[in-house]
Amino acid sequence: MNAENNAFRRKLERGAELRAVRSWGGNAEEDAELEAADAEEREKRRKVDDAARVEYLIRDAMNQGKFDNLKYAGKPIPGLGEHYDPDWWVKGLIQRERLSGVGPPAILLRIEDAELDTKLDQQYTEKQVRDILEDFNKRVVEARRQLQGGPPVITKLRDVDAELERWHERRTAASPPEPEPEEPIKRTWWQRLWNGFG
Repeated sequence: MNAENNAFRRKLERGAELRAVRSWGGNAEEDAELEAADAEEREKRRKVDDAARVEYLIRDAMNQGKFDNLKYAGKPIPGLGEHYDPDWWVKGLIQRERLSGVGPPAILLRIEDAELDTKLDQQYTEKQVRDILEDFNKRVVEARRQLQGGPPVITKLRDVDAELERWHERRTAASPPEPEPEEPIKRTWWQRLWNGFG
């Protein structure tokens, strides 16, 4: 559409030039010279290949400063050089939009597995920890059985007894030692008398 507008505009300009020349009393020789000059200009434009035009446009944009404030200027492009992941767009969407609970089960289980120790540390009883671990293991097994496609489930099952042991160790390491009870200060009979038998 833009090329058509440019061509139409050039025709109008050329017509205006011819009318101006004819009104000044130009002759056929001058018209032929103008036509030859115009044809030569068109030929030059045609010879300029697309690569040179693109190169010119890029240099012009750089001179105007259009590339100065790009998002990754001077930084590595994220994901460049990594192996191809067919679900890159899903992972990117989940990460960019900070979505939770949405996505393929394999990815959700990996995320939950990474955060599971923190979740367990927030529990108060051994039964709560055991219930969370059994539920997690059950969902991992269910995700492995599904044949709906998507990324493979590589999340490992958690050994409930070993995780309970680790939970106990983290709890004892995190809790401060109880202070030893202080022995009451024994006062002499005259101190008790002086302070009012307290």
